[in-house]
Amino acid sequence: MGLRQADAVNPEREEKSREAAIRTEQEYVSRAYARLDAERDRAEAALRAGPAAGGGGAFQARVESGVATDEAARRLARLGGVEHGLCFGRIDHRAGVDGPGDTFYIGRVGLRDEDREPLLIDWRATAARPFYTATPGAPGTLARRRHLHLRDREVVRLDDEVFDLEGLAESERRGIVGEAALLATLRRARTGRMSDVVATIQEEQDQVIRSGLHGVLVVQGGPGTGKTVAALHRAAYLLYTHRDVLERRGVLVVGPNTTFLRYIEQVLPGLGETDVVLATVGELHPGLKATASDRPDVAVVKGDLRMADLVAEAVRDRQRVPADGLRVTTDGLTLTVDAETCERARDRARALRLPHNVQRRRFVHDLLEALAVDRAEQYDRIVDEPLEEMAKNGGLPAWLQELIDEAADEPLLDETELRMAKETLWHDPDVRAALDALWPELTPEGLLTDLYTDPDELARLGTHAGLDPAEWALLRRPSYAPWTVSDVPLLDEAADLLGADDSAERARKRAADAEREQEELYAREVIESTGVAELDMVTASDLADRHQYDGPPLTTAQRALADREWAYGHVIVDEAQELSAMAWRTVMKRVPTRSLTVVGDIAQTGSAAGAASWGQMLDRYVPGRWREQRLLVNYRTPAAIMRVAADVLAAVAPDQVPPEPVRDDGPPPTAVAMPVTDLAYLVQAELSRIAADSPGDLGGTFTEGRLAVIASATAHPLVLDAVQDAAAGATPEALDSPAVILTTEEAKGLEFDSVIVVDPAGILAQGVKGGHDLYVSLTRATRRLTVVHDNDLPEILSALV
Repeated sequence: MGLRQADAVNPEREEKSREAAIRTEQEYVSRAYARLDAERDRAEAALRAGPAAGGGGAFQARVESGVATDEAARRLARLGGVEHGLCFGRIDHRAGVDGPGDTFYIGRVGLRDEDREPLLIDWRATAARPFYTATPGAPGTLARRRHLHLRDREVVRLDDEVFDLEGLAESERRGIVGEAALLATLRRARTGRMSDVVATIQEEQDQVIRSGLHGVLVVQGGPGTGKTVAALHRAAYLLYTHRDVLERRGVLVVGPNTTFLRYIEQVLPGLGETDVVLATVGELHPGLKATASDRPDVAVVKGDLRMADLVAEAVRDRQRVPADGLRVTTDGLTLTVDAETCERARDRARALRLPHNVQRRRFVHDLLEALAVDRAEQYDRIVDEPLEEMAKNGGLPAWLQELIDEAADEPLLDETELRMAKETLWHDPDVRAALDALWPELTPEGLLTDLYTDPDELARLGTHAGLDPAEWALLRRPSYAPWTVSDVPLLDEAADLLGADDSAERARKRAADAEREQEELYAREVIESTGVAELDMVTASDLADRHQYDGPPLTTAQRALADREWAYGHVIVDEAQELSAMAWRTVMKRVPTRSLTVVGDIAQTGSAAGAASWGQMLDRYVPGRWREQRLLVNYRTPAAIMRVAADVLAAVAPDQVPPEPVRDDGPPPTAVAMPVTDLAYLVQAELSRIAADSPGDLGGTFTEGRLAVIASATAHPLVLDAVQDAAAGATPEALDSPAVILTTEEAKGLEFDSVIVVDPAGILAQGVKGGHDLYVSLTRATRRLTVVHDNDLPEILSALV
């Protein structure tokens, strides 16, 4: 204590200590960056060497260079994403009787020096965990935690948290500087972009990040609790800890919209991971990127699980049997197949329990055979009738009668003749059209379009699926209407039920498999003879792939994105409370192991088709087998703003508890009665306040700080007219602007220095989840909140008066 008091009365000495500490840390950070550059150069050299690397026989050379090239590409991608803030922490363990305690530097990636000694500890490694978990009440073996703040490659500030002064060496005691890093980070201005939190992870977030891979983890957290960034760090941590599993199967992150995914995409490379699939629900059907939204009442119907029954009914309805049998004219003959035979063909195809388009092969095969037999019988009768007439008149030679008698005991068509007859009939347009009408080859898009545009079919099949007339009527839409996000789970369901006729592909695969078996056998011998097996980096199957394909190897993400049936090793669902029951059905198909991180806040559910509780959505798939981790601390929203938001939450979701804010700074929120036409003046005034209040970026000039104007659906077009200088919509470009105009839906998941909420009464009235939308809107601000109304302020916001 005496040491710190002396420093407190000697500012000059304290400043010299701070400068000396920064110089010391700068030397270490420069060493780390020099090593990073050297590692990058090595990876780039290995990548450039490419096919020239390796030795030995032709295949062995390709194996060795392929392994080296792949590893170099992955290493280079990881090293390229950690330039900003490479080293951000240091931990000093208490000194013991044998001397000073260990010191470790924590960074975004692990690095070793020329002697293979640890230079930087990867933040995900076990040795780094005390950096996140130590608290004054439970410091463990730590004497000090130091946060290093970098601008480019320069150390510009240090913050120390001392747990045991006596546990530090004398020289280290004199170098204690700075303030706690978390609150310093919270005071920084927003940039319209998400930032990583590896330097300021708190204990409750660390528990989320390091939770086990298996099972379903629900991360329930209110506004400002850092649940999204914690989930992204969890993705990086799981890939680091369970790389053997997840590099093969990959991690899927499902976000609420494409802009939000681009917004968080910048975080993951900085955490050392680049091979993660990011998608919205609207992108889970390959080849489609749906962004349009349905009206809330339509979304509720499309999100109901009864829609799976409706899609199944629509598929079965296209497997038809004519009441009077099949009749088709070809080559002057009218061929017929009776109704009973048609029914047997349909039942036989359905009994295969395969997708519709695969079952179609069986159905078509059976009916073509029946048609071929009927045609042969008709031809036979054409030939037999004159002979029978001759026989009646006694004019048939004995030898010819003997031939006729012998033919009667033989089948009408042998195997070759039957196959050729079926092929001939299949190429007849009239025959093919008749069979297509009974059991057509369908696409998901075609099936749903036909269903949506046929009111009679909707009424008939909707009733069978349990929909009432008001519900199935909401599904009607013109054929040219764009696909909506709510349609994607239905298209996915249809794709499962329809499948594809893959007979030609399977024949090709059988031939390829025979050749591949030999390649894998040889590859296995190469792995064992070259010592690659000991590195556990590649399998015989991987090497066989490289031998057969000369192009660059596809990443897990690239292969997964192209395969609708890909089974991921882990799935993270952000803003998960917004997913409908049908959307959950689609997500669960992607992760048969049920290894998920479900991130959201039931209190912020804005979709009418969304979740009322986590159990409502999850118990269907993992009944009683999911675990919940609650984040209870709000690091973003000042207490004064949170008190207003808490009143709204108490009214719309009384069973939910708002997170506890740690900040009690900034001005109180205000309500302003003014017409929307005057809004431009308020926007300009708020931008001026943001610029004046910004503390700058770690010694730099102010370039940050953002304002959002969040308006009701009714007021939104009026705001666009009134504030024409502001950007609009949640695009990356708009989020980089000083001011942006958003709807309540677009604002979800984002945060801004200052927020102006326009027309709170309109937000409350814009749907059954209007109260939840208002709660979301009020909690986007990190500094200042203003509520604009031109009529009476809703009673729910009385704390603003």
